[in-house]
Amino acid sequence: MENKEYFVHPTAVIDEGAKIGNGTKIWHFCHVMPKAEIGERCILGQNVFVADNVKLGNNVKIQNNVSVYTGVICEDDVFLGPSMVFTNVNNPRSAVIRHDKYEITLVKKGATIGANATIVCGVTLGEYSFVGAGAVVTKDVKPYSLVVGVPAKQIGWMSEYGHQLEFDENGMAVCPESGQKYKLENGNVYKID
Repeated sequence: MENKEYFVHPTAVIDEGAKIGNGTKIWHFCHVMPKAEIGERCILGQNVFVADNVKLGNNVKIQNNVSVYTGVICEDDVFLGPSMVFTNVNNPRSAVIRHDKYEITLVKKGATIGANATIVCGVTLGEYSFVGAGAVVTKDVKPYSLVVGVPAKQIGWMSEYGHQLEFDENGMAVCPESGQKYKLENGNVYKID
């Protein structure tokens, strides 16, 4: 542990060598392994596990009962809902060791993963994408897209503030909370500055 400008609950276990950024809070019964990297102002709720070589950006919020396994990278401002699940091997077998087969799962800036969702390894969740509660993601998710179901399918688009976007005949939408404008073009959404 390189600095002490973060909070760790007495029941949490932080292995020597873990890197934890300023302002981070690590709550009851968490375990952070020695090669984990956690950014600034993150919150790890109760019973969160962070494996070796996991990288969490700044302001990542992890709700209770989430295990973030080797191969997962979360960029800044990611939200991981309660009891959501990551995997890191596509074909696990108890009797077959596949530590060298861990796949990378990339959760891009601002993405949200809802409660009890499952993210099958090897996918990328685009910027500000939104995975609904209980969804099972088996393929890449586009930026700003809303996916739900088993397997997860796209049903809409979300703003950076987490509101479903309604596009007009010109492919334009406005977030009702922030007033940000978005353009839908060629099957992709872009924020207009």
